[in-house]
Amino acid sequence: MQKILIIVHAPPYGSERCLSALRLALALAGREGEAPALDVFLMSDATVLALPDQQDASGNTLQKMLEQLIGHGVPVRLCKTCAGNRGLLNLPLVGGVTIGTLAELADATLRADKVITF
Repeated sequence: MQKILIIVHAPPYGSERCLSALRLALALAGREGEAPALDVFLMSDATVLALPDQQDASGNTLQKMLEQLIGHGVPVRLCKTCAGNRGLLNLPLVGGVTIGTLAELADATLRADKVITF
């Protein structure tokens, strides 16, 4: 089974890179019979994606996409340092999102056959 790590740096709003990352991750996770093992790591401004109940003009699509991805069993982790720098460590997060470490990101990188960044 192919292993793919998706690292997202882009903020959830202001560009389409975060949206594109989630769309690709969902397309990969939803492949019938040949879905790769995915890991998603949110860094920098992408960490705020994990805050629940954000409203946007599209009806909170990003949170729904994140929840679907987690529903597929894809681990979604926030960089602990990045989340801490943005005051997120003690806030409630979208269900299933966890705080990850740089060591976990390093391990996921070494295990991955492909690393994709947004």
